[in-house]
Amino acid sequence: MELQKTIFSGYWGKNHCQGIAYDEKNKYVYYSFTTKLVKTDTSGKVIGTVENITGHLGCISFDKKDGKVYASLEYKNDAIGKGILASLGITGENADDAFYIAIFDVEKIDRVGLDAEKDGIMRAIYLKTVVDDYKGQVTVNGKTADHVHGCSGIDGLAIGPDFGGSDNNYLHVCYGVYNDVNRDDNDYQVVLQYDHSSWWNEAKPLNQRAMHRVGPAQPRNKYFFFTGNTNWGVQNFEYDAYTNAYFAFVYTGYKPQYPNYSTFVVDASVSAKESQLTGYDDGTIGKVLTLKKVGVEKSGVNGIFFDGSTGAYSFGDGKFYISKHGYDEQKGGNYTTVTLYELNNSKDVWEFIEK
Repeated sequence: MELQKTIFSGYWGKNHCQGIAYDEKNKYVYYSFTTKLVKTDTSGKVIGTVENITGHLGCISFDKKDGKVYASLEYKNDAIGKGILASLGITGENADDAFYIAIFDVEKIDRVGLDAEKDGIMRAIYLKTVVDDYKGQVTVNGKTADHVHGCSGIDGLAIGPDFGGSDNNYLHVCYGVYNDVNRDDNDYQVVLQYDHSSWWNEAKPLNQRAMHRVGPAQPRNKYFFFTGNTNWGVQNFEYDAYTNAYFAFVYTGYKPQYPNYSTFVVDASVSAKESQLTGYDDGTIGKVLTLKKVGVEKSGVNGIFFDGSTGAYSFGDGKFYISKHGYDEQKGGNYTTVTLYELNNSKDVWEFIEK
């Protein structure tokens, strides 16, 4: 069956699209609009929504094995967290700084206005490692700095194989990273890898006024890949079987010594190598991943100038659905148009071509 070249999400108010996912078998598209999950068919007809999410719902991924949608979910009392609450007309603060993977039973999404807490649609797994790094401190250039690795939380998320080859798929969640040109320990992207195969049964419903702490003590692996500092870290992360790589879509950084690409390609065929991380006074050792040699290399960094920051889905055959964000205040605010692209990787400078 020929794929739809464009799919319109509808208009969803004050908060922009954070990520998309696609169920190829049942032909449903899922969109994260920051405080709600939206489900449409491929004609753009709205099937249902999950609402009453007072945190930041970020990148999403559909797991073909269990039929669930996984999403990064942040609750913070910084400017972003307070801005999200204000957009919902809520005064005050979140109960605490906390980070979760939200899991949605999307088969039950059959009408607009389902409640994330009350309708049995959403469960959550707490990520202690992220909280520890977000609240932790590190020594940089002889001074104490907040947020280990520059961690601002989580956003990009993908389900796919381990690096270096794997028969199993794992959940990979990427840190948000604060934009700060005055420290060097934030030049890596951080990826936590988890075995999520039993998470739906282990996850608990989330009371957003008294949030639980049920989740793994630590990830299966903690990986790093060097890009130079970006603005809020990896926005969307997507595994592509066609190139055996993970695509990391970001908001570009500002450090002039780096090319500041908007897309990086992490080689999934290469195992991580334990190396000393640059920018750390204490000689921190990390498991470092390898970028594919695409684009023009500068300061050891390769990448692509292409914006997939509001959502991407790989079909595994060279084709992608990419979210193209838009805003029309008169018609109802933020929307996205899911657009079909094909990857041309026949030369060193890879490019996405709209179909």
